[in-house]
Amino acid sequence: MKKILSLLLSALLLCAVLPVPAFADETYRIVSPYEDVVWDGENAWGAYKGNLHTHSTVSDAEMDYNEMILEHYRQGFDFLAMTDHGVTGKAWNEEPTHLPLYLYQYLAGRKTTRLTQEEYDGVTSGTYPVDGVPRGKKMTCVTGGNELNVLTITKCHVNGMFLPPHVGDNYLGYEDDHEGAVRLADEAGAVSFINHPGDWLHSNRDINTVSDPKNVQYYSDILLKYDSCLGMEVFNERNHVTNYDRILWDNVLMTCLPYGKRVIGFSNNDAHFYAHIDSSFSVFMMPENTVEQIKNTMSSGAFFCVTRELGGNDLIGPAEGFDVRYSEAMYPMFKEVSVDGHKVTVRVTDCTSLQWIANGKVIAKAAVDPQNGETAYTLDLDEIEGAQDFLYVRCELFGDGGCTLTQALVIDDGSTPETYTVDTSARAQIGSILDRIRALRIFALLRLIIDSLSH
Repeated sequence: MKKILSLLLSALLLCAVLPVPAFADETYRIVSPYEDVVWDGENAWGAYKGNLHTHSTVSDAEMDYNEMILEHYRQGFDFLAMTDHGVTGKAWNEEPTHLPLYLYQYLAGRKTTRLTQEEYDGVTSGTYPVDGVPRGKKMTCVTGGNELNVLTITKCHVNGMFLPPHVGDNYLGYEDDHEGAVRLADEAGAVSFINHPGDWLHSNRDINTVSDPKNVQYYSDILLKYDSCLGMEVFNERNHVTNYDRILWDNVLMTCLPYGKRVIGFSNNDAHFYAHIDSSFSVFMMPENTVEQIKNTMSSGAFFCVTRELGGNDLIGPAEGFDVRYSEAMYPMFKEVSVDGHKVTVRVTDCTSLQWIANGKVIAKAAVDPQNGETAYTLDLDEIEGAQDFLYVRCELFGDGGCTLTQALVIDDGSTPETYTVDTSARAQIGSILDRIRALRIFALLRLIIDSLSH
């Protein structure tokens, strides 16, 4: 009996001095948007480069409609959505809808030319030549895209996707109001995402706007109210006015996740000129390159956001900005994102460093030798202090070819999500009426004049 008691006492003492894992509660699990992706083997999914926010002479861009499409094809894009302002996209061999507002394009001597049937068949099959040789892989035509805003002074832009034909054509939009466009897409049975929020917030002038609780709640309310609003752009074009949208995304994630809403991050070149095309885009993981798979992947989040130009910032980096558009350097890429218990392992290539972000803060960093080819790194949440309070983790790669990031991997503690309710109080209704008055274009124009004079 003495020996048994001695052994029990020794075991208790040993347990007392052993380190307690920071994230030891086994009820927690990491929910990854990449959990269904087949990374290797005979049935491995493909990594498809695409863009879902593109313009042409159909609205306010300088590149002809057909040339914008063909240039994306030449630059290796696998799918493309034309999303001219207030014009719902058709098949590229069909005549686009022409709006009266954009007649100035003709006065400026610019044309709007659709693809010929031969060009369309060649691009969508991969037989159309690049430098005299058939490219060998198709570029999928995504129809039904529309940046739902024809004539607003404020940059409150929303992309409607998979809209029925002509729904959203000539939608003028409202000043300082994203919800109207989101509602239009929702009522049409389509999906949407918020474009370049930093452009509306003017966060390039003041980084604090992306962490202002009022602004964070503004976007969160829209995303929580409409399931069909999938998320927001975190990279847009050259990121000159959207450099801090990743920080806004983190703040919105922390607001929405307790309600069970995962906010998808999008990355698009918003191309109006040739120089924009190799700026920001996405890489979708899909078993095949079809419109249906693209639609499913937009909702599941099984894709990565890439940018070739980004300014520096002191909060989540990079320490120094970069611009590697049209360089020969390959952008860094994830070859695998896998979860095992509380561990997340990423296999990466063309990468010089990586960092993990949780709840808006960098929690781990690692230098990577790109000469090693594909390299695997593991984040073990059991080794991270305070990890039990994380709502999500995500990973960012940096390399000579730009920056690539994952979607949020959600930390699920098994609790029931909170219920989101719309405020219908008298005070809220009065506030809504005042917002509608402030959304009149005359007030927006006056604000623009005052803002221009002050800057």
